Amino acid sequence: MPISIQARFRGSIIVVGDTEPDVRPIAEALRSLADTRLLSVADAVAHRFDTTCDVIVVDQGRLGRSATRLLAEAPAVLRILVSSDGLGGPLLEHGDVTTLTKPVDLRALQALCAMGLRYAGAARTAHTLEDENRWLRGAPDLPSLPTPPDVDHYEGLLTRSPLMRRVLGLLRKLEGSDSPLMIQGEPGTGKELVARTIHARSRRHAAPFLSLSLGALSDEARERRLFGRVLAAGEGMRGRRDGLLAAADAGSFFLDQVGEASPALQVALLRVLDEGAVRPVGSTRDRRIDVRLMVGTSRDLERLVREGSFRRDLYDRLHVLRIDLPPLRERPEDIVVLAQHFLAQAARAMGRPTATIARDACALLEAQPWEGNLRELRSVMERAAILTKGGTILAAQLPFDAGRKPVSAGALGESILIPPGGASLQRLEQEIFLKTLALAGGNQSRAANILGLRESTFRFRLRKLGIASRRMRGARPQPTAYPQLAARA
Repeated sequence: MPISIQARFRGSIIVVGDTEPDVRPIAEALRSLADTRLLSVADAVAHRFDTTCDVIVVDQGRLGRSATRLLAEAPAVLRILVSSDGLGGPLLEHGDVTTLTKPVDLRALQALCAMGLRYAGAARTAHTLEDENRWLRGAPDLPSLPTPPDVDHYEGLLTRSPLMRRVLGLLRKLEGSDSPLMIQGEPGTGKELVARTIHARSRRHAAPFLSLSLGALSDEARERRLFGRVLAAGEGMRGRRDGLLAAADAGSFFLDQVGEASPALQVALLRVLDEGAVRPVGSTRDRRIDVRLMVGTSRDLERLVREGSFRRDLYDRLHVLRIDLPPLRERPEDIVVLAQHFLAQAARAMGRPTATIARDACALLEAQPWEGNLRELRSVMERAAILTKGGTILAAQLPFDAGRKPVSAGALGESILIPPGGASLQRLEQEIFLKTLALAGGNQSRAANILGLRESTFRFRLRKLGIASRRMRGARPQPTAYPQLAARA
């Protein structure tokens, strides 16, 4: 009797046997569950079956001990032997083989195979989520996330910049610390990401990590969110609504834009640090908490202290440890690395293949001022991932505002003029390389991208042209053998 089943799985089933009246009904019944292949014994013994099968069903028939080897080596989650006696003989030593007696109850077989397919699908999902988690954290061992050997990584932070390498070195030293921490940097530099990284590597990692930015909240809303409040009878019930600090008890709390705190809130934060106590709005009683407080700011707190708008004692308590995050424009070595990282994250989220970034696009990315820092770069790459749907991202496809005018190699070419008396190709090439280095702020990787060269080729040409290979960040072009060129540049 034909069997119908509602669910169909993403998986594969192989049915093996030589007696067609026995195995064909099995194969037909299982085709409603997933893709099913019927193989002869000869093909199966020769290992010509799919290596990605999830379920394999073998009719013992005349296989004898060959069935033992076949099922033992089959790369399947569920292995089923159909036997005339239901015992399986020598297969009993393989505890992960299920035996069924002829004639087979096809409904029972369907139910058994459905369980195996469901388990295989869950295992694949778990594996995918694990890979995605490692990807998002910047793990270097994923085949799909090739990390260049000169890129340092710590949790989800990736860098090849000397400035950020120093930051990562400091983060590694802070792993055993539980002191208050101040993270200073421009908006979008990743202050909360750094705070999350510190929490993940601390003894509090199993407890909550919560955060709040003071930027867009009124004083009253800030206190309610942070410390909670006592509910009055007119609000429908009496009791207490916990604030975020209490909810983060035993864990870590990141308070961004702490420079916006009012004088009253500054006093309350000082009590949290000194006494480990919070008082809900409307209450007369304190509540004890154990929270590691980390704060972020894009303002100069020292200047605010001098101006009298920020308490000196609170500043001193927060300034036990301090991390200064450089803006993206000061770490151009990281732009392409982070762009590819954000691009891969966006592609994974949309279930699309990860695109690559062409050389001209890399040069254009590195030429941007990135006033929004990492947040802006992430947004640009997410939009690029949506528009390109995989493949290669070219400079023309990058979604920069029409009004933005990045420095380009074209502007460089207009300043290179041949003097009336003529010039050798080598001299002109020297001028091009020197001006490109100046344009790139001395960053050789960026200069190579501007000229569309591999970095190794660029360095080789520098040596051939007699140009020093040291980094010349912010350097002016070296003196030229052609005063006419220098005067016109």
